Amino acid sequence: QVQLVESGGGLVQAGGSLRLSCAASGRTFSSYAMGWFRQAPGKEREFVAVISRSGGSTVHADSVKGRFTISRDNAKNTVYLQMNSLKPEDTAVYYCAATRLYYSTGPTDYDYWGQGTQVTVSS
Repeated sequence: QVQLVESGGGLVQAGGSLRLSCAASGRTFSSYAMGWFRQAPGKEREFVAVISRSGGSTVHADSVKGRFTISRDNAKNTVYLQMNSLKPEDTAVYYCAATRLYYSTGPTDYDYWGQGTQVTVSS
C-alpha cells in the first residue's frame, strides 16, 4: 500500500511558476514509476508527466513540454513537478499517482492516487 499526498498548489498569474510535491508513505517508493495527471472542470483526467523508478527516464505531455519538469528524490520518497511559464489553460486539479509498470501515460495503469492539489492560473 502506498499513500500519496500532494502539496504546492495555489493561485498564480500567467507566466508564473509553481512547484508541486508529492510525498509517499512506505518503504517501496523506488519500486514505482510516478506520474502527474491533471483534471480541469468538465474534462477528462489528462496525462502530464511520468518518471521511471530510478528517475533516469521521463516523459512529458506535448502540452507542457519545455515548461514543466518532473523529478524525484527516492531518499525523500517525494516526486516533484516544476511548472514554469504557466498559462490559464494549465488550471486544474493536479494528481500524483504510482504505477508498478516501467512507465505509463494511461491513468488506468496507475495503482495509487493522491487526493489532488488545485492549481489556478489567472490571466
